[in-house]
Amino acid sequence: MKKKFVIAGNWKMFKTAEESRRFVSDLERDLPDVAGIEVVLFAPFTSLAAMKGMSGRIGIGAQNLFYEREGAFTGEISSVMLQGLADWVLIGHSERREIFGETDEMIRKKIPAALAVGLRPLLCVGETLAERDRGETVSKIEGQLAAALAGLEKGDIRRLAIAYEPVWAIGTGRNATPAQAEDVHRFIRGWLAAKLGDASGFPLLYGGSVKPENSGELLAQTDIDGVLVGGASLKVESFSAIINHSRDLLDK
Repeated sequence: MKKKFVIAGNWKMFKTAEESRRFVSDLERDLPDVAGIEVVLFAPFTSLAAMKGMSGRIGIGAQNLFYEREGAFTGEISSVMLQGLADWVLIGHSERREIFGETDEMIRKKIPAALAVGLRPLLCVGETLAERDRGETVSKIEGQLAAALAGLEKGDIRRLAIAYEPVWAIGTGRNATPAQAEDVHRFIRGWLAAKLGDASGFPLLYGGSVKPENSGELLAQTDIDGVLVGGASLKVESFSAIINHSRDLLDK
């Protein structure tokens, strides 16, 4: 099976609506032929409407959603509200888990809410530094996967993508080595294969201090199908460089 890449940027709490529009316009101008590459920008809620329809080659993602369709949940955004504004949604990012206290149960309920309105979830999993040092990486990720995907049919699971983002490598400048990242991706693919029968084409992304300097080596790993880029996605030049690295790998 010929490899395909997903190159995703997570802007976190950066960029106004106008800054977001300018970024998309500049990125569209710099984009190479992206056949075999899916480019996604996870933008703040306030930018989604402004970015809608600007590019047929750049997918738009929301950074979160709430699992109820409507109700007395001040400050929350439902999947129904995102319908037509986004193609993807980020679920279970470590900052949501660590800073805002999102539980495995909350994350489990968000996935079917997203799927019900046609949003594609990018489920994030990963361990803390203490858990890695204790040798608990595999058990932590297995637990997160099992909890998040509980009750889903095989067909629904296949509509997801999964990002491995070691918590200790997010925003720290420290990243997992390509070999460390590949080890975890290989485990995730094997776990999915046991559940689905075949996971050879399931998109698995790596996230954690991804930069142009390390993206090529990460993307060259057998079981890494893309990257979830944080800080380096805030500038067109660095994000474009990462896209170009994936383009070069597809051409080999």
